[in-house]
Amino acid sequence: MLYPRQEYYIMPQEAELTAEKLGEWLRRHQRDCERMQYLKDLYEGRHPIQLQPKKEPWKPDNRIICNHAKYIVDRFNGFFLGIPVKTMHPDEAVSAELEEIQKYNDQDDNNAELSKYCSIYGSGFELLYTDEDARIRITYLSPLECFLIYDDSVARKSLYGVRYYKNTDGETVGSVFTASEVIPFSDKDGLHFGTPEPHYFGGVPLIEYIENEERQGAFEQVESAITGYEKAISEKANDVDYFADAYLLMLGVNVDKDDLHFMHSNRIIHVGELDAEELNAVRVQFLQRPSADTTQENLLNRLEDQIYTQSMVANISDEDFGGSSGTALAYKLQPMRDLAAGKARKFSSGMNRRWQLVAASPASRMPADAWKAITYRFTENLPKNLLEEVQAAAQMAGITSRETQLSVISAVDDPQTELQKIEAENGTIPEDSYKAERSAGTEVTADAE
Repeated sequence: MLYPRQEYYIMPQEAELTAEKLGEWLRRHQRDCERMQYLKDLYEGRHPIQLQPKKEPWKPDNRIICNHAKYIVDRFNGFFLGIPVKTMHPDEAVSAELEEIQKYNDQDDNNAELSKYCSIYGSGFELLYTDEDARIRITYLSPLECFLIYDDSVARKSLYGVRYYKNTDGETVGSVFTASEVIPFSDKDGLHFGTPEPHYFGGVPLIEYIENEERQGAFEQVESAITGYEKAISEKANDVDYFADAYLLMLGVNVDKDDLHFMHSNRIIHVGELDAEELNAVRVQFLQRPSADTTQENLLNRLEDQIYTQSMVANISDEDFGGSSGTALAYKLQPMRDLAAGKARKFSSGMNRRWQLVAASPASRMPADAWKAITYRFTENLPKNLLEEVQAAAQMAGITSRETQLSVISAVDDPQTELQKIEAENGTIPEDSYKAERSAGTEVTADAE
């Protein structure tokens, strides 16, 4: 069962967030959490089939979990961020600062977990704060514990960020983030605010990342197909058990109640004692249920096809997948590539907001407008056929530039640098000159390269 999806939380710009209004938003968020908790349960393997009423003790009652939800999320995010996103800036000093902040925060892992939250719930959150050493920290948060309140303009600018949780005394405590302050709150003795403290990020330091504009998780569209598949395969397993423990028919045999109860528990059907003239009808035989194996297999195949087709995530474990040629493989992966391209745009928007806030903080060593020149490179984590790539590159000789030739080979990360290495090896340019050019590169990742 799916619940209504999360919408924007909207307030007029001029409206004040009172304790009473905050209480209304908290209650609404709790209602939204019903949907998100259901999606979390699907991902973690707690599925509706486990909650169905139990059958009679003598009936098979298999509850098989086929966690397509986890497969879809993990497979898609392995494709999307299995190779960490690269953050680049043309200014060497800014590039070094970006690298330092990302390394200090293990940003590759943060990005991966944040992306996973987006694929499960349809959205995820990132919080910026300053630690005890006055250094910028970045962490990911689940949408089960926080939300953003936007203004009512077409730009949907962040007005307030809210994070809350239950403490050990069962009280709801948390913080409201404004553009300049962090305001603690608690519901002990009635919901009330505490003393504000400045944060110096120049904006609400809680950032929402979304999977898509509809805020739907990667498997939300196929939830009914997933639960239907589990029901069908569980019933198929029940049928196997039925055939393994067939009922024994006893026709015309006298059996007392105690024996009959024992037989019933052990799958025996007893038809009462017959008249003398019917004695020739006495029979003891096993009963066989009619087989619906073909129908069940067709249903399972159809449901599985729908799960992968509608979610747009490729079934890599399919037997036919590994033997596909480069062109066929590209066609099979095209829907997932389109999905990843859309997510990359949404993710980039969130990262732009991240670096805008970081650049505004006095704890960073970059100009306030440096975030505008930051670019990102998302690399799809695709299976590679290096032989085909090299053959294709060889056939491009004389048709394209050498740099374009090298760009089709996945083993070549930077065609321009590779050309310089080739020229240095051939003696076309001095090796010292090549090394100097290489050391002046400005591309960085969250991990040192």
